[in-house]
Amino acid sequence: MTKLFKGRKNKYTSRWVVLLIDLSITMQAFFLAYLIRFNFKLNFESQDVISQLPFVFTLALFSFLAVGSYKGIVRHTGIKDAISVFWATTLLMGLILLSTLGVRYFDLFQEYDVPLGIIFIHYLLNIVLLISSRFIFKYLFNKVISSYKPPKNILIYGAGDSGLLTYTTMQNANQNNYRIIGFLDDSKAKVGKQFNRIKIYDPEKITPEFIKRNNIQEIIFSIQNIKPFVLFDKVDRMAQLPVKVKIVPPVQQWIDGHLNLAQISDVKIEDLLERSPIKINNPIVQKDLQNKVVLITGAAGSIGSEIAWQVSKYGYKQLILLDQSESALYDLQQDFKRSGIDHFSVELADIRNEHRMLEIFRKYEIDVIFHAAAYKHVPLMEDNPYEAVKVNVVGTSILMKLATKHNVDKFVMISTDKAVNPTNVMGATKRVAEIHANYLNGLGKTKFVTTRFGNVLGSNGSVIPLFKKQLDMGGPLTVTHPEITRFFMTIPEACQLVLEAGAMGNGGEIYVFDMGESVKIVDLAKKMINLSGLRYPEDIDITFTGLRPGEKLYEELLATEENTIPTYHEKILIAKTQKVDFEKAKQAIDKLMKVELLETLEIVVILKELVPNFVSNNSQFESLDKQKVKVKSLKIS
Repeated sequence: MTKLFKGRKNKYTSRWVVLLIDLSITMQAFFLAYLIRFNFKLNFESQDVISQLPFVFTLALFSFLAVGSYKGIVRHTGIKDAISVFWATTLLMGLILLSTLGVRYFDLFQEYDVPLGIIFIHYLLNIVLLISSRFIFKYLFNKVISSYKPPKNILIYGAGDSGLLTYTTMQNANQNNYRIIGFLDDSKAKVGKQFNRIKIYDPEKITPEFIKRNNIQEIIFSIQNIKPFVLFDKVDRMAQLPVKVKIVPPVQQWIDGHLNLAQISDVKIEDLLERSPIKINNPIVQKDLQNKVVLITGAAGSIGSEIAWQVSKYGYKQLILLDQSESALYDLQQDFKRSGIDHFSVELADIRNEHRMLEIFRKYEIDVIFHAAAYKHVPLMEDNPYEAVKVNVVGTSILMKLATKHNVDKFVMISTDKAVNPTNVMGATKRVAEIHANYLNGLGKTKFVTTRFGNVLGSNGSVIPLFKKQLDMGGPLTVTHPEITRFFMTIPEACQLVLEAGAMGNGGEIYVFDMGESVKIVDLAKKMINLSGLRYPEDIDITFTGLRPGEKLYEELLATEENTIPTYHEKILIAKTQKVDFEKAKQAIDKLMKVELLETLEIVVILKELVPNFVSNNSQFESLDKQKVKVKSLKIS
């Protein structure tokens, strides 16, 4: 028997102990059945009962082992466990009944002849005693646990549907070790009112003194459909109080539509930043992609892969995932296969290789292209203008030329806010790509559409992963300038807007996205320190490293010469750009297409002539603006 218990953890009662207790109850119920049958008078043959007990014990052991009714965790007993016990006792009753009928028919082993009344009384007693014993044990266990663990005093932030569901879930938990002290809500109409005699408080009035006076240990955020940075600010404020902050996940992550207490977890940065509701199965996008062959370049990157996942929800004909990063593309391919996505293929290729791109265009009859492949890191591209032009200008031009030649319906290019009044080589190359797209639009069947947005949270090169890594290493967090600001949007939201803008585009438009308010990076750094459970500057400091080459303090979504017109989507606007001399621009682009023949300074000079508002900032190329350097051989006129 010791082997049965060897190696088992003490966290739960051994299944064999449960089995022995069930057998003991069954034997006692059998004796009690005799007493009930004979009105609690001992006027029955006790010798028969004693001889029948081992027989019933053996049948009970077989029944319980066969059904496995002893395997459930008693402290978590539920309906399924009760049903299991019911079937085990029913099997036992059937075996005793068959044995009794056999004894009577063959006139053998008369000592095992159990009266039919006893069999049925024993059956009913067994069901009641075995099931009730489990629930009684569960109740007593929870009572004992509760007596040793004083309940935690909790505030729930959010008195809406989600907050009330969280309250109900916590109240109905098996181990209800929580005391809900109150709700917090930003709605002045709710403040002061009560739900189930629990008061709703104004979050602005929650002070360290309030927390200490009411012995509050946790604040649980339960708010749905809220913008990431709004939630970020609210959580950050509460995190500065002497209290633990937790969060309820978005409703789409609830299990079968029900909140599980275990899902209420400590706050993580990604929990706050990925909460924008994303609408899949958009009928406009569905119509645009229905039965289309879709090519996504840069498909293994943060933006390209999210576009790929969102496109996979629509009724496309074929999805082509193209990237030059072998490992990342392989990982995406395996993820697609595991998710059961059909009708997709991967192409390991470099958009700078015109022969390889031509091969792919001949292989597939492409209808729609989402062009996400690009070099995006500003300081790296400032040091390597050749590579920036080779990918962002030459590679993009190769794709656009082939798209026109092969009658692709639509070419959706993903640009950046750094293309507006560029102060760096990367932004200038993306602006050149925008100009080239506008030039080609109308020269063939292909409709060229450009989407322009700012930083995306969590993307490769985003400040969020950098700060997280620095926090893990113990700090300090590095910020380039105390006043630097950026626009931010979550990756899923940005990609949804790309699909919608692509669907509504008729060609030649530059769509800009409403990125909300710009965010001060130093404030973001302080919030991340607070949410990690640390304090600034006592635990983690922030150091300022100075603006990087090509970096500017404030990003813009529209150039000063531009304005916008609205679309039917509140977050998508059309930029009215300044006029461009396309013939002059085409000559400059043709020179950039032969970038292998150019020196670094010559490359940047052409970019500055092609993009007149490209003024270098904190860069080695500032002298080109100050001295108005011209290379005679590069005159465009």
